[in-house]
Amino acid sequence: MTRITEQPPQYTHLENKSIEELTRLINEEDKIVPTAIEKALPSVQKLIKAIVEKLKGEGRMFYVGAGSGGRLSVLDVIELPTTFGIEEGRVNAVLAGGIENLILALEDKEDDELEGWMALQSKNISENDIVVGISASGTTPFVLATLKKCRENHIMTGCIVSNPSSLIAQQADIPVEIITGPEFITGSTRLKCGSAQKMVFDMISTVTMIQLGRVKDNKMVHVKLINKKIIDRAVHILMEMGGLHDYDEAKTLLMDQGSVDRAIQHLHHSNKLTNGFTSL
Repeated sequence: MTRITEQPPQYTHLENKSIEELTRLINEEDKIVPTAIEKALPSVQKLIKAIVEKLKGEGRMFYVGAGSGGRLSVLDVIELPTTFGIEEGRVNAVLAGGIENLILALEDKEDDELEGWMALQSKNISENDIVVGISASGTTPFVLATLKKCRENHIMTGCIVSNPSSLIAQQADIPVEIITGPEFITGSTRLKCGSAQKMVFDMISTVTMIQLGRVKDNKMVHVKLINKKIIDRAVHILMEMGGLHDYDEAKTLLMDQGSVDRAIQHLHHSNKLTNGFTSL
């Protein structure tokens, strides 16, 4: 396979360029990312459908990654229980070196071929679940070995990679190849590859949560009420969706019920819902 991510860019002698020129060129390179994702949308959509199907049943989803991509997957996963109120443990991330070491650059751990599968086993991985490998190069041993073990154990696999025809893609039932080309600094896949990964993680998690009913209209009706800003947002959502006009009354109902969704259901069952919305 050709490692496009390791090829040098068209730009040379970066140290001689001005701040103005460097920022302009990086911005031009970043414009490549949405187009690359657009080309991969059919495979992204196929992967999301598989994830939704698993999560609608008894299954879970696991990202498995190392380096920048692995860390980005962790950041996406930890947002979901708060934003969408989904139970912790339904969407997970396995990071080379351990999530507890997220802020450490343990790049040597990406060569560990045992840790990933052991981590999945500790979570009682089964055929009900789906595992998605993250690797810019498409060759990361930590990810490759884990996906191989998954396939040996009849566990559905997907991947997000940035090189075509990679070894990891060969181990994925649903490979997603987002080819963003050489990086601005040769091999620094925290740049375009990282941006593409972040955008795809956002797409996967957001669409999946919508499909699972965690969003109504365009509102976060299952958001966890963890701080004043979120509570205030939730009160206004409840007022809009429930046809309520008194802020304090809406806030009391919200806090009693614990979420906008349950408050709307309470209004519905109490025949107090006035604007046509129904319970979720």
